[in-house]
Amino acid sequence: MLMSLCGIAFGVGFFIVTQAQLSGFEEFFIRTILGTDGAIRVEDKFQATLAQMEAASSNRADSKFFVADRGNRRYVEGVEYPEKIVDALRTIPNVAATSSVLKGRVEVQSPLRMESAQVYGIELNDHLAVSDLEDQIVFGDIESFRSSPTGILIGRKLSDRLQARVGDSIIIESRGEQSRYRVSGVYETGVSDIDRVRVFMHLDQARSLLRRPHGVSFIQVSVFDRDRAEYDAMVIESLVQHSAAPWQDREKVWLDVFKALQVSAVITVSTIILISGLGMFNTLVMIVMEKTREIAILRSMGYSRTDISAIFLWQGGIVLFFGVLLGFALGAGVTFGVSHLPLRVRGIFSTDSYVVEWSGMHYFWAALTAVVIVLFASLAPARRAARLVPGDVIRGTAS
Repeated sequence: MLMSLCGIAFGVGFFIVTQAQLSGFEEFFIRTILGTDGAIRVEDKFQATLAQMEAASSNRADSKFFVADRGNRRYVEGVEYPEKIVDALRTIPNVAATSSVLKGRVEVQSPLRMESAQVYGIELNDHLAVSDLEDQIVFGDIESFRSSPTGILIGRKLSDRLQARVGDSIIIESRGEQSRYRVSGVYETGVSDIDRVRVFMHLDQARSLLRRPHGVSFIQVSVFDRDRAEYDAMVIESLVQHSAAPWQDREKVWLDVFKALQVSAVITVSTIILISGLGMFNTLVMIVMEKTREIAILRSMGYSRTDISAIFLWQGGIVLFFGVLLGFALGAGVTFGVSHLPLRVRGIFSTDSYVVEWSGMHYFWAALTAVVIVLFASLAPARRAARLVPGDVIRGTAS
């Protein structure tokens, strides 16, 4: 029983620790994505297909009705009238803020080398409302960028490749035209694909550089309730006739990876509790076999089968109770310790330590898993004990 108790405690504890780590990294990844690319991105305008137009113009009872799915849409690149789209977005209760962004491919040249990059023209105040750009600045400051019409913000990886620092002048080329800009700040999101190519500049400068006097490439949207982003994206598409990509769709691959890892961890760690349950099962079966005479005496004294069964279930319940309590303490202690371990991660997010999430649901599911396994481990021996007949025990024919 002591080994079973220890096994349950270790199983529950490591169940909590693994889920806290995986949930923590997933939550940190989601916050990084929302703070970088927003909850919803409103992009290209879509046109009705011939099938849709036929359905819309049809008014005869015997006519055919056509429905075109999203994959059959035809798109017009960009957002031509961003002001009208923003006004429409403000009518949606869950929309918190919007930022119109003009994007274009450019070549960035420092005195040492040239790199391909992407310019993001932004209205600073609007973009700060939908992103964590200000908090992501690692060198320089946002006020220098605000006060400098030709200032730019570049990612840390791009800065390292160009060997450009705050205050340096670099040349940005688009369509054969070159312009000189000054580095006002260096940011780091931790997402390599962003920090390597993305250059922020003021929207009016981006229009001049990219020769786009009106319109934008997309509108970045932040929301109050991120879990409603998929529903809000459908509402936005029907409202403004532009494609709207929620963060769940954009990052589906990584979210599926995190879910798969969580399920794998549950299966692996639950094996420890299962082995402890099997040990408890064997122990209780041995007790039943060794205590048949005592059980027969109790039955003769008037104990019912339910009473006999309850004795063994209570033994399992006591082991379960203390095992879960010890597991909770172990899980909380190890989780706290792990959260202070150094770990440098760069790639899909940036962190210098293990990220954990403290959630009561981890403790609930760990306890529930232990309860189910121990219940099944205790039930069979308890039923076996309850079926013993005192007369068979005395005659030596009990089985």
